[in-house]
Amino acid sequence: AGDRMWQTLTLLFALVPCALVQLSLVFIHRDVSRDRPLVLLLHLLQLGPLVRCVEALYIYFRANRFEEPYVSITKKRQMPKDGYSEEVEKEVGQAEGKLCTHRSAFSRASVIQAFLGSAPQLTLQLYICVLQQEVTVARSIFMVLSLLSIVYGALRCNILAIKIKYDDYDVQVKPAAYLCIFMWRSFEIATRVTVLVLFGSVLRIWVFLIVLLNFLGFFFYPWILFWLSKSPFPENIEKELSRLGTTIVLCLLTFLYAGINMFCWSAAQVELSDPDLISKSQNWYRMTVYYIVRLMENAFLLLMWYIYRTDFYLYVCAPMLFLQLLIGYCMGIFFMLVFYQFCHPCKKLFSSSITEALLSCFKILYFICQHHKSTLLKGKVAMKSPENTDEARGSSKTIDSQSRSIHQSVSSNA
Repeated sequence: AGDRMWQTLTLLFALVPCALVQLSLVFIHRDVSRDRPLVLLLHLLQLGPLVRCVEALYIYFRANRFEEPYVSITKKRQMPKDGYSEEVEKEVGQAEGKLCTHRSAFSRASVIQAFLGSAPQLTLQLYICVLQQEVTVARSIFMVLSLLSIVYGALRCNILAIKIKYDDYDVQVKPAAYLCIFMWRSFEIATRVTVLVLFGSVLRIWVFLIVLLNFLGFFFYPWILFWLSKSPFPENIEKELSRLGTTIVLCLLTFLYAGINMFCWSAAQVELSDPDLISKSQNWYRMTVYYIVRLMENAFLLLMWYIYRTDFYLYVCAPMLFLQLLIGYCMGIFFMLVFYQFCHPCKKLFSSSITEALLSCFKILYFICQHHKSTLLKGKVAMKSPENTDEARGSSKTIDSQSRSIHQSVSSNA
């Protein structure tokens, strides 16, 4: 349409995640320390994923043709049955190990592409549709592909978090779990993007403040926890990296973490004091606080949009849209609860279920409210007690004066 700002943002949201994907593939495969100039050149030409696919296919088709001289033995526990957990040994050859590295690299690349590329792109294209007051076929296809990319990246993030947290177990994810995660992430991300677009269409300047506060808050949150833990600086990320390089890698990791939490709950919680950089504890309270605050924020942004909406929205049933978006976000929370309660592949290893955690959170909130009410009542009683004593003294004085007047009248009559 000739708009330079929209064109610049579209290109920016396309090129920045592509560059970060190339960096992540180079970093995971450790190409910097290996003498592979052709592969590095292809990464600079944005052909890294294509080279990795060809290399993975080459390893896969040659895997069973030759007997490998070196194999490693891994031990994985099965899910507990009747309180018992068996340990199974498995031989892993070099080809299978390389394929696992490729799969892990592409999983992380899909998360980067989803939340640093597709999520901002979807928000921008939907914002353009609102301002242009039309949805073209090409733009609608682009937005659907972006939404599917975000949901797929969030799904991969969930699976990665499960495999990192329960690395000692043989994790098998069932189709019902994939379906619950897909529905959970679809409702959560779609409603979040729509809320941001509606708010930005009527309060254009304030939306930058909301985005900046969210992003900076989630970016510095892992660093604040790391500073409070007083742990030593992580040095085991990569041997060839200097302290400055390690800091840059950690900043990119927290940058991705902030980008994920802008749109949905990050299943992989960054913990810089952990050797794996991922928290392996299931913190139900942090998740509960996140969804409560996010629901309140979405409701507040929708309320501001409803108050300051323009004439364009006169043909839209604003209360119905308000209610639909809130119900959509609650539906995402509902599918999240179903996943953790019934479909999580490692639910037998939970020390407490999510329903118990929610009940304990609500009990804590209830006790806090009751304590606040009791303090208010005590304050009111303390405020009223001097008034009651004054009234009692006044009434006693009136009774004494009345008795004296009666006594005088009786004595005069006598």
